[in-house]
Amino acid sequence: MVGNAHPTYFLSTAKIKYMTIFALDELKNLVQNSEYPCVSLYLPMEKIGGDTRQNPIRFKNLIREAESRLDELGLRHAEVVNLLQPVMELDKTDFWENQVQGLVIFISPNLFRYYCLPISFPQLVVVGKNFHIKPLLNLINNDGKFYILALSQKNVKFYSGTRYKLNEVEVENMPHNLAEILLEDEFQKGVQHRIGIARGATSAAQHPGSVHGQGSPDREKHEEDILQFCYAVDGALREKLRGEKAPLILAGVEYLLPIYRQANTYPYLQETGISGNAETLKMEELNHAAWEIVAPLFQQEYQDLMAVYLQLAGEESSKITNDIKAIIPDAYYQRIDTLFVPIKQHIWGKFDLENSTVELHPEAEPDDEDMLDFAVIHTILNGGKVYTLEPDAMPSGVKVAAICRY
Repeated sequence: MVGNAHPTYFLSTAKIKYMTIFALDELKNLVQNSEYPCVSLYLPMEKIGGDTRQNPIRFKNLIREAESRLDELGLRHAEVVNLLQPVMELDKTDFWENQVQGLVIFISPNLFRYYCLPISFPQLVVVGKNFHIKPLLNLINNDGKFYILALSQKNVKFYSGTRYKLNEVEVENMPHNLAEILLEDEFQKGVQHRIGIARGATSAAQHPGSVHGQGSPDREKHEEDILQFCYAVDGALREKLRGEKAPLILAGVEYLLPIYRQANTYPYLQETGISGNAETLKMEELNHAAWEIVAPLFQQEYQDLMAVYLQLAGEESSKITNDIKAIIPDAYYQRIDTLFVPIKQHIWGKFDLENSTVELHPEAEPDDEDMLDFAVIHTILNGGKVYTLEPDAMPSGVKVAAICRY
């Protein structure tokens, strides 16, 4: 908002959010809920030695640059100071004592987010109509999302993860332990006869792989109870993961994993699991072991899509393009299936939505957007895939490349 209209900027503390992981849902929230002007600040963090004293200094320089950019848009200086006030209030000793490799801050009139993240970024200030999110894509697409089900009879936990971080996720109606299922069964015995059908099934024929233990009846009964428990866990996850395609990895003692596989209905459960007592495995250990399993999957997916692009390029197919002026409207109107962009480069300009035209500038002008970032945002929001590459890894040396849906 520029010119004669001068709003009063106010940020409720309820809008402030600190996070150590950045996921696709968070990206969508940033894009869909921000208001103009959007300020994006990226700052690499020094963690060791005397260089850490430079962090607050570079932080203040970043704020001054953001002030200058906002002044260029025609905002009154008091409005600029008011907008950036929550950022300035971060500059305290305890804040600087709890940093990792990268600090990212997003602020607009109705939203304030900051992220302490496990990857470093080039120092950068971007002010525009949208938040600048391209540097974060390594945390979303290239490194993929996966799930872990940490299974034990006494404790069940479910995690969403990327290469760098795990987050525990609450799952509605998922039993926390075997005892809950046994208590429920005892309750049901009081009101009806228990039938010999596995929980979640309609007939025994639907689950031919029922557990048949060897040895005492007590052992067979215990294994049947565990299978019932696994059916209950799977039923809750089925609702949570409806429509998802991310790989799911089991973690737990070896005898539990094949029992759970009998109950599983999620099609992307991985054959390889993590063996060990899920109650004692640390999150860092789980994260590392899971990434070892899923990394080849994500790398193969990228290689397959790059091979498709190169094949279509050789055929001079109209289904690919490396023209940013064509890619921008294609991304906006949901025509991009896969996008390859250089992570450390920018193409500045504006997109005229009414005429579907793109204006490019050699240097960023006031109110410009990074057109690569614009293409990334709308490709992801419209269900496409984005891969960020080093500039010299781009196919045929192009600045941007896309595979279209049609």
